[in-house]
Amino acid sequence: MNFYRFFRGLIGLGIGFYFRRVERFHAERVPETGPLLITSNHPSSLMDSFVIGNSVPRKVNFVATVQLFKIKPLAWLLTQCGVIPINRLKDDPRGMRSVMDTFEACFRVLERGEAVAIFPEGITHDDPQLKEVKSGAARMALELEHRHGGKLGLQIVPVGLTFSAKEVYRSEVLVNFGEPVRAADFLHGYVEEKKDCIRKLTHEIERRIQGLMLHVPKLERARIVEAVKRLYLDTLRLGNVVIHEPVPPRVEELLLTQTIAQAVDYVFEHHPDTAAAFVRKLDLYERGLKRLKISDEALAHFPQKRKLAWQSFLWTVVAVIGAPLALYGWIHRLIPVSLVRWTRNRFLQPDKRRRETAHTTILAGI
Repeated sequence: MNFYRFFRGLIGLGIGFYFRRVERFHAERVPETGPLLITSNHPSSLMDSFVIGNSVPRKVNFVATVQLFKIKPLAWLLTQCGVIPINRLKDDPRGMRSVMDTFEACFRVLERGEAVAIFPEGITHDDPQLKEVKSGAARMALELEHRHGGKLGLQIVPVGLTFSAKEVYRSEVLVNFGEPVRAADFLHGYVEEKKDCIRKLTHEIERRIQGLMLHVPKLERARIVEAVKRLYLDTLRLGNVVIHEPVPPRVEELLLTQTIAQAVDYVFEHHPDTAAAFVRKLDLYERGLKRLKISDEALAHFPQKRKLAWQSFLWTVVAVIGAPLALYGWIHRLIPVSLVRWTRNRFLQPDKRRRETAHTTILAGI
């Protein structure tokens, strides 16, 4: 347990550095004691386990693919952290008998009154939509509760994870906890209609997780549209090639906004790297304005051609004083940043980069 706390604290430190904000909504819904099954969507590979484990005050045991346990040092580390190996069909079709062994391992943990977290979609993905929820979580919960005659008190807490831009440094994540579901409430008729009970509980888990997810990729795009509109709408009016007839100002603004939204959607869908780069620059720009307490409107009136003499002198003084400090910081930052970037580019496949960038950056940084 002490090792688990140490590792969770270390990962929590990395999460705090990588994400600008981790918002934990309704964390009080997680029972402090008793057997608990946490079910969540799976949008960001290993990072999902890191975020959930760091958001729940009690120890959480996760299930993970048996492939991770093939390296002995890693297998030891995962075991110490309470990770339970599970064999999937694509891992080893001949070893599917071990699925029941995995269930039994989870049962032993739950019977001790601990918490187990699983991702019932069965895969990690980049799609903001919830994939089909598999029946494993419901099967596990109902079978264990049935063994104890409905008296174990197993509760299922659904979780919705939403990343604003998981591959972008200093982005945000929402961990949204739902109301607990008592497994025993779905046990009626389990002996006679086992499949029907499993189906009903699976549907309830899916429905609740779906209700806890914010479609932030859409919200993120809405933020980008508003930013582009705020920064470039006047320029677009001057160079308008979209509207070919006189229209009222509000109609013109609406049509140009729709065009911006279409362009943003196109770039996000067909040029995700360009979109990610723009989001990074926009974040830097907005953080700079916030730090200096300057609005876009005020910035538009800032003299660009001719600066006052005292302003030029002031900036010169700041540059002279700040240059040695900036150079010192840049040199000391260069090596770790380069190492993290090399690790990310060396070990991540392009098609998995979006969902694995966050945890790879944190682990390489540590």
